[in-house]
Amino acid sequence: MAEQYPARSPADLPIRDVVAKMTGLEYMQAIVEGRIAGAPIAEVMNFRMYEMKFGEAAFRGSAEFKHLNPMGGVHGGWYGTVLDSALGCSVATTLEAGAGYTTLEYKVNLTRALKPGVLVECRVRVQHAGRSTAVAEGTIIGVEDGKLYATGSTTCIILRG
Repeated sequence: MAEQYPARSPADLPIRDVVAKMTGLEYMQAIVEGRIAGAPIAEVMNFRMYEMKFGEAAFRGSAEFKHLNPMGGVHGGWYGTVLDSALGCSVATTLEAGAGYTTLEYKVNLTRALKPGVLVECRVRVQHAGRSTAVAEGTIIGVEDGKLYATGSTTCIILRG
């Protein structure tokens, strides 16, 4: 299997006509398998897709010094970005070819401070995938310590045609 890689320029992004012929799960798995480029934000925020199944997604990553807030803690936006990305990708795995999604709202609860360099896994699951909306929930848990660092949920709108 090829190594995952993020898009670093618009030329790296997959051609829209190619993506439109793939189901959401096929598209997400192609990124995991390194057949097409992933989102540029993954490199910026130091996370990557770890696992994709129908209605489920897992990401892994760790915050770095560049993700700290002025108080020296990991910025809440890091947690939110990882959760929003994984939650949205879990919704994408439920979509038929030609459909898309976008986040309508998401909520994040930080349960404890995360230190830079701690490897975490964000595991999410779709709770509802309807004709026009989808809802998903997930957690960020330390890979080695098993501690819960954050929870989150989203509502996404499904875009067809």
